Amino acid sequence: MNVQLKTERGKIEISQEVIVSIVNKATLECYGLAGIPATSITEGISDLIKKESRKGVRAEIIDGDRLTLEVSIIVMYGTKISEVAHNVMEKVHYTVEDMTGAKVEKVNVKVQGVKVME
Repeated sequence: MNVQLKTERGKIEISQEVIVSIVNKATLECYGLAGIPATSITEGISDLIKKESRKGVRAEIIDGDRLTLEVSIIVMYGTKISEVAHNVMEKVHYTVEDMTGAKVEKVNVKVQGVKVME
C-alpha cells in the first residue's frame, strides 16, 4: 500500500518502504539509542540480504494519506528510557511529516531492551 497525496497538479504516491526507510534513519539519529532490534527471525535474515535495514519499524497507512508508525528500540544503559522514547517519537513524527507531507497520527515506541556499552 502507498501513501497517496493529492495536490492541485496531480497525485503523489509514496511507497510504504520509503516511509519505513525514513523512520529507520530518523530513529537511528536519536541520542541514547543503542539500536533497532529485528522483530522476527525472518526480518533478521532479510536484513542480512538487503542493503538497507527495515528492522523494528512498521508503518500502517490509513485512508491513503495518514500514518500510524511503530518503532522498536534498544536504549543505552544509563539514559532515561522515557526521554529516549519521547525523542524518537518527536524526531520520527517531524521527519516523516516534513519529508512526505503525510499526516502522522501516532508514533508508538516499544523499548525491547537496554544495552550496556563497554
